[in-house]
Formats: sequence, C-alpha cells, structure tokens
Amino acid sequence: MSGKTHKYDVSITWTGNYGAGTKSYTAYGREHEIDTLDAPTILGTSDPAFRGDPSRWNPEQLQVAALSQCHMLWYLNLAAAAGVVITAYADNALGVMTQNDTGAGQFEFATLRPRVTITADSDKQVAMRIHSDVPAKCFIARSVNFPVHHEPVITTEGEKGTSQSA
Repeated sequence: MSGKTHKYDVSITWTGNYGAGTKSYTAYGREHEIDTLDAPTILGTSDPAFRGDPSRWNPEQLQVAALSQCHMLWYLNLAAAAGVVITAYADNALGVMTQNDTGAGQFEFATLRPRVTITADSDKQVAMRIHSDVPAKCFIARSVNFPVHHEPVITTEGEKGTSQSA
C-alpha cells in the first residue's frame, strides 16, 4: 500500500498501584493516564464492571468516541465540499460489547446517531446522503471489525427535526 504514513504516539502510565501492586485482582486500581505531546492528559480506567472508576474514561468509551469523532470530521469535510452548510452537529453514539464465559469479549456493533442542523439553502437529501459516504473515508470505521450503523437526523434551521436512515 502506497501513500502517506501517519504515526500517533501515545503514552499510557498506570497510576493504580495502591502499594501492593497486582498482588491480587482487588489489590490494585485500574487508573491510568493517557498522554501525547501538546494535548491534555486523559484520565483512564477500566469499565466499572471490571473495577474501574466511573468518573474516568475507559477504553470501550474511547473506541466509541473515536468512531463518532472520525465520522463527524469526515462528514463536515464532505459537507463543505458538497456545498452543504452545517451549523450544528451532535452525536449520541452507542457501542455494544459482549463478553464470553472466559472473560474475553468484543464489540458487536456501534450505532452513531448524529443530529445535524443545516442552513435553509442547503440540500437536505445531499446532507443525508453524505452520512452514507463517510464510512468509506473514516479511518477508524475502516479499521474496526464490527458493523457501525448510522441513524442520522437532519434538521433545517428553523424547523423541527426529521429522521431518516442512512
């Protein structure tokens, strides 16, 4: 595969040693910090179901957030190129993971539910179609091995939301 190569350096530092290290499953915390140059530290943990701190981000949430972010950024890019003016964008994304009897698990699917507001002179059909164009571009969606569904709602400024599936 030719083309540009991009590298993403991230540091993870475990901060959950309560004094006994990993002497037992309950002896240590799942707290950690996620760092990169020039960006604020993200406070991470495991899912609360696995003894994590619910006030910190867990890897599963970050996975869903990355999918949602990537979709939004590509959507805004493609909308601008198509002459669709977006004035607001929000997504309440959901990821569903299952765990088997051995403790291993995997994501079964994610559903992105973007709510997009466009200007009155923008084409609502084009705005909706662009959502279906994004998966071919989004680096994160192209890299996961589970389905990513889309349930967008497009609203024109000054009107109530209308839902359509992409």
